[in-house]
Amino acid sequence: MTTKPKARKFRIRRTPGTEAPAGAAPPDDMHPDTASEQSQQRDAPLSGDVSSAHEMGVSLDIDDIRNEGLTGRQLRMARRVAQKQGLAPTSDFDAVRLLRARGIDPFQRSSIIELVTKDRNERDIGHLAPSKVGDADSPRVQLPQTIPTQSTLPSTELSPADRRSAEIMRIQRDIGRRRRRKLLLLLSRLTAFVLLPTLLAGYYYYGVATPMYSTKSEFLILSADGGGGGSMGGFKLPSQFATGQDAIATQSYLLSKDAMLRLDRDVGFRDHFSQPWIDPIQRLKPDASNEEAYKLYKKYMKIGYDPTEGVLRMEVSTANPETSAEFSRKLITYAEERVDDLSRRKREDAVESSTASLAEAKEERREAQRQLVVMQEGTVLDPEGEIANIRSLIGNVELQLQEKQLALSTQMNNARPNRAKVEALTSEIEILQIEQIKQRARLTDATEGRASLASQTADIQMAQADLLTADMVLQAALEAQRLTASEANKQVRYLTVSVNPVASQDASYPRAFENTILAFLVFAGIYLMISLTASILREQVSS
Repeated sequence: MTTKPKARKFRIRRTPGTEAPAGAAPPDDMHPDTASEQSQQRDAPLSGDVSSAHEMGVSLDIDDIRNEGLTGRQLRMARRVAQKQGLAPTSDFDAVRLLRARGIDPFQRSSIIELVTKDRNERDIGHLAPSKVGDADSPRVQLPQTIPTQSTLPSTELSPADRRSAEIMRIQRDIGRRRRRKLLLLLSRLTAFVLLPTLLAGYYYYGVATPMYSTKSEFLILSADGGGGGSMGGFKLPSQFATGQDAIATQSYLLSKDAMLRLDRDVGFRDHFSQPWIDPIQRLKPDASNEEAYKLYKKYMKIGYDPTEGVLRMEVSTANPETSAEFSRKLITYAEERVDDLSRRKREDAVESSTASLAEAKEERREAQRQLVVMQEGTVLDPEGEIANIRSLIGNVELQLQEKQLALSTQMNNARPNRAKVEALTSEIEILQIEQIKQRARLTDATEGRASLASQTADIQMAQADLLTADMVLQAALEAQRLTASEANKQVRYLTVSVNPVASQDASYPRAFENTILAFLVFAGIYLMISLTASILREQVSS
């Protein structure tokens, strides 16, 4: 494919006068003289320099014009110029071909300006033409007409569309400038209140903070159970009901100020954290109060209790790994002593109560025995046996009395009773009756200085009943003491260490990355809350 030479721009100058387009019919209202004058001017030769088609290097073939890639706007402009020139193109590409055949470049700027000027003049003449049609003295104006080419310059005044576009552009630039200014202010605030504090925190965690070594240990509290059964070795695993209170009490003691002071007395807690090589934020002042030391103690002594497993987990952090392990061992020792003290109090209270009850029962039993002995010494040794003998004697007397009375009755029934036997029987009966009364009096009547046998027997029986009661109370006290001792053994608590404290080789704190991210989130959250609060207050004040 050969490259065509660039077309040379040219312009055709016509002589002054109005020339109708070739092939165009004169208007109906046009004067005959005017029509003949236009015909003469159309036949007159044109003046000016015209380049040949070869010099212009422009193709007159429609296919070549199609291949030039002309835009729709250019094609529409070409058709319009062709119509103004009086041509009758069959298509837009035919309009370009006809104009180039006449030596007119439809895409030249001057041609476009002439076209716009012609349209404007034609509209003006069209408005003025009716008033001048019947005026013979005024010069006739015919349509269409051409005007001499004039050099036009851009006007200083803008069209409404341009002014609107300029105003929109100015508003957009102002909005963009405001956005950039607000963005710069936001970035400066974020830098001052979020990024700079975060950088300072990161610098402290990465370069200034003293590394802390943590020692972890675990221990649990077991309760003794002598019942055995399913337990192992007479012990039951702890539960939240069995040893939960003891575990919580031990945890509270290890986190108390008492444990901190005891640890300071034993291994020098304050001296360790007051060393000058520790960073100022984590270092404890030498003259710090117990409250400040206690805050530091709670920061580095972490003890947690898991109620589901009954395990106490302890983590001790210090600036030296060996010191951390030593602190952990000391705290476990304090926990063992505390657990022993708690169970000892329970055992001692229970055993002491049962021992006192047993001693009281023994004393009551001695007193009852002494009362019985005193009563037996003041009376016969066996009042019940004596009463039994008296009752047996009374029975014999009554039997003999009955026999004598029967014998007397037999003698009295005789016609001539033997007086001597009758008197003897009567005398024996009287003696037996007197003996019967005497023996009965021994049971119920009291003698001088002594109570009756019935009274003595009742007193001795009451003393024996008291002695029997004392024996039962003593037996119950002995059984209670045995049970109490067994329960006291069950109340024993044992602290066993499941994970021994071992000194670590690597530092556990500070966690520089996590702490830096946390500091960023904290500062960002604070800034966000402050900014939201300020925005809400500003909106409330402005409304």
